[in-house]
Amino acid sequence: MKNNRLKKFIFLGSFLGIIGLLLIFFSNSMGMAFGDGWLVKSDYADSSIYNFQVKANTNKFLVIGGILFGIGLTTVLLSYYKELHNKE
Repeated sequence: MKNNRLKKFIFLGSFLGIIGLLLIFFSNSMGMAFGDGWLVKSDYADSSIYNFQVKANTNKFLVIGGILFGIGLTTVLLSYYKELHNKE
């Protein structure tokens, strides 16, 4: 039962890590997409405000991706360590 539980934690950590990496790698294009969506919603926007929105959205995805990747990597490493420790 413990082994099955650890495998679930490894799967969860891997999933979070992959989602985090995808957010990190595609943060620029996703930030641009959200910035463009903001520009469509607003009637008028200065280019400096648009650039700020794009940079802010890009940073949001970088931070969220980094946090998810860190949690995923930590979960995988700790679960793998526990699985190796339980076999002995």
